[in-house]
Amino acid sequence: MNKATETGVLSFEDFKKEVINDYKIAVVSRECSLLGRREVLTGKAKFGIFGDGKEVPQLAMAKAFKNGDFRSGYYRDQTFMMAIGAMNIEQFFAGLYGHTDINFDPMSAGRQMGGHFATHSLDENGNWKNLTQQKNSSADISPTAGQMPRLLGLAQASKIFRNVKGLETFTNFSNKGNEVAWGTIGNASTSEGLFFETINAAGVLQVPMVMSVWDDEYGISVHARHQTTKENISEILKGFQRDEDTNGYEILRVKGWDYPALVETYQKASDIARNEHIPVLIHVQELTQPQGHSTSGSHERYKSKERLEWETEFDCIAKMKEWMLANNIATEEELNEIDSNSKKEVLEGKKAAWTAFTAPIKAEQQELVGLLNSIAATSPNKVFIEKYANDLASIKEPIRKDIITNARKVLRLIVQENGKGQLASWIKGYFTKVQPKFSSHLFSESNKNVTSIEEVKPQYDNTAEDVDARLVIRDNFDAIFSKYPEALIFGEDSGNIGDVNQGLEGMQEKYGELRVSDAGIREATILGQGIGMAMRGLRPIAEIQYLDYLLYAIQIMSDDLATLQYRTNGRQKAPLIIRTRGHRLEGIWHSGSPMGMIINAVRGIHVLVPRNMTKAAGFYNTLLEADEPALIVECLNGYRLKEKMPTNLGEFKTPIGVVETIKEGSDITLVSYGSTLRLVEQAANELESFGISAEVIDIQSLLPFDIHHDIVKSIAKTNRLLVIDEDVPGGASAYILQEIVENQKAYKHLDSEPQTLASKAHRPAYGTDGDYFSKPSVEDIFEKVYAIMNEVNPTKYPSLY
Repeated sequence: MNKATETGVLSFEDFKKEVINDYKIAVVSRECSLLGRREVLTGKAKFGIFGDGKEVPQLAMAKAFKNGDFRSGYYRDQTFMMAIGAMNIEQFFAGLYGHTDINFDPMSAGRQMGGHFATHSLDENGNWKNLTQQKNSSADISPTAGQMPRLLGLAQASKIFRNVKGLETFTNFSNKGNEVAWGTIGNASTSEGLFFETINAAGVLQVPMVMSVWDDEYGISVHARHQTTKENISEILKGFQRDEDTNGYEILRVKGWDYPALVETYQKASDIARNEHIPVLIHVQELTQPQGHSTSGSHERYKSKERLEWETEFDCIAKMKEWMLANNIATEEELNEIDSNSKKEVLEGKKAAWTAFTAPIKAEQQELVGLLNSIAATSPNKVFIEKYANDLASIKEPIRKDIITNARKVLRLIVQENGKGQLASWIKGYFTKVQPKFSSHLFSESNKNVTSIEEVKPQYDNTAEDVDARLVIRDNFDAIFSKYPEALIFGEDSGNIGDVNQGLEGMQEKYGELRVSDAGIREATILGQGIGMAMRGLRPIAEIQYLDYLLYAIQIMSDDLATLQYRTNGRQKAPLIIRTRGHRLEGIWHSGSPMGMIINAVRGIHVLVPRNMTKAAGFYNTLLEADEPALIVECLNGYRLKEKMPTNLGEFKTPIGVVETIKEGSDITLVSYGSTLRLVEQAANELESFGISAEVIDIQSLLPFDIHHDIVKSIAKTNRLLVIDEDVPGGASAYILQEIVENQKAYKHLDSEPQTLASKAHRPAYGTDGDYFSKPSVEDIFEKVYAIMNEVNPTKYPSLY
């Protein structure tokens, strides 16, 4: 138990008090689940997924959980959050209702459904709090097993803090690496590949991770016999059990209704992971799910009468109550009083949460009703406006949709009346006030966001030589690792051989295997390592060998990393840098340019596409001063090209969201990025000999895109636009075109149809010829531009075909 006397021995009276308090937490949590389901079924909440049946093991986990520790769990851990003091009854219901005020729903400010838990790693200004002085929960996501890769990184951070020199001063993030990362998952979700990938990686890395599997024998309505070989996850993972000669896991099993055994098991797991830095798997068996999977169905439909009877008998709270009575910890009357008082407490908390949720909305409702009635008094449409006002006033439990839709419908009626201005102003003000409640913090809003970092240009001395570009990136990494002790890089072939293109040559030998390390072929957990370590204050660079391989990790990037700041309303961050290389690769599986897929899946992550290694190095330097995640795609065919070596390595910074004009022209604006840009430059030079002056613009970053709207300034001069891209048609080129024509309103300056030139719809065939006939070539670009100019002046530019 946690509470000890001065002699280190817990008195029986203190022991009883602690157990009784645990029982109360479990009962309160159960009542929240029961009442929460009713709130959904009566329509006050949209959806509910609860932790009933899992209360007692979560109490045991909470006892072993210490300040500085991190949880990476799933959506049934409400009892744990209550037990560590990170959530109360009102906050539980605020999350269920979707309260958009973070002071009421600190988990996500209404952005996630209930059951998705988080603590605040950042203050209201986006600055780190002292993570060692609080119990931490990384923000949950719904995709099953999606929490696993991040868990690996949260655990690895402790290993880094314990063993890497130079991090001794990072006391806000770690106490000498003594923190444990605690994972939770349902038994059925262990069928997911992410679970097995993470389990294997944690065993290889030997990190302080305790993984709890809550086993109630079902996954939604599907029994374990359809989920897991032998219907037993710990049985099939027995090969991971460590022994005297090999590393591995400590694997423990415990009944989920056995309170004293659970407390003992979790304390043992904590000691092993914390002291030995060994991963531990706890298989918590014989759990129940009294209300079924969620509010969308009833478990009576798929569980037998015998199973339902067993679940009633072996309900973990009922069994805990039996044990307490048998061991004279409390009388039946005392426990019944706790049960009764807990019902009242939860009911009162629910009412308070509902009042807090509805009060500001009702005030907005009354405000608009008053405004509509005022407008109606002098309007020819008085009868219709008053009906809208009365209908709105009659809604007893309004939501904001009810309010704004009525306002917008009335605006249509009075579009030619004097009252229009007042109502239009109210509507605009309402959106200004309310929209951020649902849309803020997709990206960092702190003073360390990427656009606040000032550009620093590369500097060169008079003797600067042309060198292989890989040396620029290599020597810049050397400067980074020297400057930032918290910086580290890992990936396939990143360590011993210094990456496949030698951009990390000699770095492992210089900075050690923990800071420059090889990783297995497991892209999702490479990303997860980076996310978890970044959440704990380190500055990881996760390397994915080729851009195509990023697809293995796109779900983790999209669902976890890209949404982290957003789903916590700016209270957690993971400034991870993802390094990869692509563009102009050859072959179906190594084509290197699925950019449209990526940029539309990872909003919340910056996507940077430098044309050379100096630009790429500058992006790394910029990002390490910022607090946001980003993907950097280096040009695969650029490592052996020649660039001059800057003298201010580690210091020069490429601005993010800023385009660069690399050739000026007057007839047409050509926009591209990455390796394709070299083809565009060559085509532009060839066009000059035919009297066509092309302006060439390097996008540099796809997310964010041209924040200063410099491209439209070019189009205002040339009046023509061609976007060249090696993604599939309608991919990144369509995104770029929308940004320029629609968002920058370039259509006003165009004298010709804006066009795109992309790759063929199929993936590129193998070999140089396959590349030529699959992706835009210099000749394709030349002829596309020439055809545009032929339409402008067919006499001067007669048709080629």
